[in-house]
Amino acid sequence: MADSESTTGPPPFEDAFSGEDVEQRIYGTVLQTREPATGSEIAERVDCDPKTARKYLNWFADLGIVTHHDGHPATYERNDAYFEWRRINQLAADHSVEDLQQRVRELTTRITDYEDAYDATTPAAVDAVAATEASDERTIDDVYSDLADWATAREERERYERARQQRASTDGEHTSG
Repeated sequence: MADSESTTGPPPFEDAFSGEDVEQRIYGTVLQTREPATGSEIAERVDCDPKTARKYLNWFADLGIVTHHDGHPATYERNDAYFEWRRINQLAADHSVEDLQQRVRELTTRITDYEDAYDATTPAAVDAVAATEASDERTIDDVYSDLADWATAREERERYERARQQRASTDGEHTSG
């Protein structure tokens, strides 16, 4: 029974993309790669021929998924701007202008609450140790958790606002034509 159970679960983390085709394994590896890597390094991680890896990496570079850095050897790195753009497009496609605006309002309220609680305009302006010492209720872990949530809320609000603007622009084009 253990054998049948192991085939229905997720693959082991060390080999998460083993069941996928080469293109998907390279894509998955690119998603996990945080530093520039050569085509040969990617090929080794994916267990494919370096020429195949470079072919897909160059195609991904053409699509904007990775950034190709010339050199000897050339390196490739994940293009975070592409994934941000994709996330915003997906939000705009999946939600109405009203839903996006409501989420912007919710996030703005959360951000304002943090600004008031910490008497600062950004999480970076908060001295976590001083904030902990000034409070009888907050531990240092609570403060760091708040600061991380605050920073995330600010980033998320920016994404939702960009998606709202994009959706409003698209909706306006459809209604004006």
